[in-house]
Amino acid sequence: MMHPPLHRDAVGIDRDSMRQTRLRTDTLDLSFCSHLNSIFLAATEFGDAARDFPVVFVKAGKNEKGQDEVAPLAVLGVTQNENLFVEGSGDAQVWRGRYMPAVLRTYPFCTAPMAENQFAICLDRSWKYVGTREGQALFDADGQPSEFFKGVQQQLEVLEGEIARTRAIGQRLIELDLLRDMRFDATLADGRKHTIDGFLTVDQQRFGELKDATVLELHKNGMLGMIHSHWVSLGHMRKLVDWHFERTSAAPAAAPQLTPMA
Repeated sequence: MMHPPLHRDAVGIDRDSMRQTRLRTDTLDLSFCSHLNSIFLAATEFGDAARDFPVVFVKAGKNEKGQDEVAPLAVLGVTQNENLFVEGSGDAQVWRGRYMPAVLRTYPFCTAPMAENQFAICLDRSWKYVGTREGQALFDADGQPSEFFKGVQQQLEVLEGEIARTRAIGQRLIELDLLRDMRFDATLADGRKHTIDGFLTVDQQRFGELKDATVLELHKNGMLGMIHSHWVSLGHMRKLVDWHFERTSAAPAAAPQLTPMA
């Protein structure tokens, strides 16, 4: 999928115009995502992502049928343009988590929708390691997709399938009326407040009121495990608040409180 704050100059990969294009894949430069405070997660990533990030939901507009949509996100920072998981600079940068979301792992590639159930593979030309002299080639000497590019295509095809499943899961959460606006409130040692809001969480009270048959349905389709991973992941907000105030040399924060919004 294409994420505009990440894929800033994404264009469809064309054999004629990109036959000589090469990409360096040996760099540890993470500056491409150092400004992102959240990133999309596919449903299949919840188990791994929940060990590192708060996993939340956000409103994502409407689909082609005019229905409301939501999208799951991994929270990477607590203020705008802040990614607390990128540390260092240049080729000395490191990713502080054990898991990196798939949308970031497949960068600088992404997909863009075309006709129904079809998508184009795109390349972000703004990435500074796209060139023609060194790195992995997109096409071989005969103009055919290289083995490297074939591997990228396979990864993106799998991810697209998971994105479609994730949309369906979000729709089911809406149908069951399980999502609720929430916010985190953290109090610093000097009494100052820091609030993180604008996201949705699965409401535990509403979940507890579901019929047994519905809970069984959620168990069989894998959503029950996702919901529990989401709840457990919210404990990572304390870590992010601590990291934020370490980075800004501010006073340590008290434990953030998860607060329902009326």
